[in-house]
Amino acid sequence: MDPVTGLPRSRRSTASGDEAPREGLTTETHDWTLIKAIELVANQKVIIIDGEATIEDACDILIKNNISSAPVYDNKSKTYVGMFDWADVMTYLLIVLKKKDILEQQQKSDEELTSEFNDLLKLAIQCQPVPVKLASDLSNKNPFYSVFPETSLLQVVELFGSGTHRVVVVDADGNMKGILSQSRVVNYLYQNVMKFPKIEQLFPKTIKDLDIGRSTVISAQADSFVLDALTMMNKNSLSSIAIVNDDGVLMGNISMTDVKYILRSYSHSLMWRTCKQFVNHVRIKQGLEDGQDRYPVFDVRLTSTLGYTIAKLVATKAHRVWVVDDRMQAIGLVSLTDVLGIFARSAGANPRPKRPGSVSSSSTKSTS
Repeated sequence: MDPVTGLPRSRRSTASGDEAPREGLTTETHDWTLIKAIELVANQKVIIIDGEATIEDACDILIKNNISSAPVYDNKSKTYVGMFDWADVMTYLLIVLKKKDILEQQQKSDEELTSEFNDLLKLAIQCQPVPVKLASDLSNKNPFYSVFPETSLLQVVELFGSGTHRVVVVDADGNMKGILSQSRVVNYLYQNVMKFPKIEQLFPKTIKDLDIGRSTVISAQADSFVLDALTMMNKNSLSSIAIVNDDGVLMGNISMTDVKYILRSYSHSLMWRTCKQFVNHVRIKQGLEDGQDRYPVFDVRLTSTLGYTIAKLVATKAHRVWVVDDRMQAIGLVSLTDVLGIFARSAGANPRPKRPGSVSSSSTKSTS
């Protein structure tokens, strides 16, 4: 990989005329926009959660299968009732751990709270097992979207560029063929960039030139409690929050998927650890899982190319990467939504973010 553009070295040097084409190097190109959704989920094993399973059991299913979400099926209604992911887990944890908030919620009118949510609150107060079907899309961040197998990749990318994180591929008979996520599409386009000239030509452009990556950032102090950081993420509809020291220097981040480390062995005490302690805990656990000394490189600069930024996203399996200035202070971030929005617009589509500034744009704050 070229360290600047993120492109394979052989492709970059050949395209610039620096050397003759190497034997066996493919020159076949394709129009990525015409690829069908089914091609990216062929032979995929889909994990489905029974709607009657408890939230704790549903979390175990996500952990054991190393996935961030799964569709929930209600056997009584014979329908999929939604998706269950770590954002829902985080929201549920905050409900359970903040009993005062629950009592305040119960004072609201029926119009303000759905019957399912009221049921969830009652069960949470009584410390009873909660069926996952009641918590499906509890966070209101991951609704159940479906597309047909023949849906074009451009249509999917336009959806993703608008903020949708995943779609379910379902045939005309209602049979689920697979789940297509933002990360799966970005990985596919990155790994096959040599086949897609229209994608490849975007890689050498800087994120500043593409008008992404610069936004105000919500952050939490390294010595604040994890519970405070998660509460801030939930209230501001964020999927990740920057962790900074007293000088505002970026030290790491906490994301929704990190919630799984709290659920493992019911380690709820981690909620009252400092953010710095929790970030270190997560890094150690990640290293034990994949056998590597994990210290994720999670920052880029405004002068970094799109290709370099995507390469970091792919290498770290992250959904966003922070943009820092010369003082290592976070000045914004680039998310998979941003990347896919660039791809969509380059092909003539017009993705429209559901919430202006969601995830990648918010006001600068820190916990006290």
